[in-house]
Amino acid sequence: MSVDGTWNISMETPMGTRNATVTLKADGSTLTGTMSGDDGSTNIYDGTAGDQLKWKTDIVSPMPMTLEFTATVTGDSLEGTVALGMFGNAPLSGTRG
Repeated sequence: MSVDGTWNISMETPMGTRNATVTLKADGSTLTGTMSGDDGSTNIYDGTAGDQLKWKTDIVSPMPMTLEFTATVTGDSLEGTVALGMFGNAPLSGTRG
């Protein structure tokens, strides 16, 4: 199953729903891409592709932190969690745009 493409994702955080656009590209087991939202764009890193996708990205707003994503792709849907540092985990969902 190809994960390549643009994904519109939603994260249910303690500060409410946060929406972003993630562009993903898998090359074997390596996952690269970018994440864009209201606060700008950032590269993803430490990305892996397989039965599950995993990647990290750094944000600066509302406060600096590293977000750690784990997701499973089924067709054009994506489901998983995002680790929000000291704020725990938040549900993640998305659709391929």
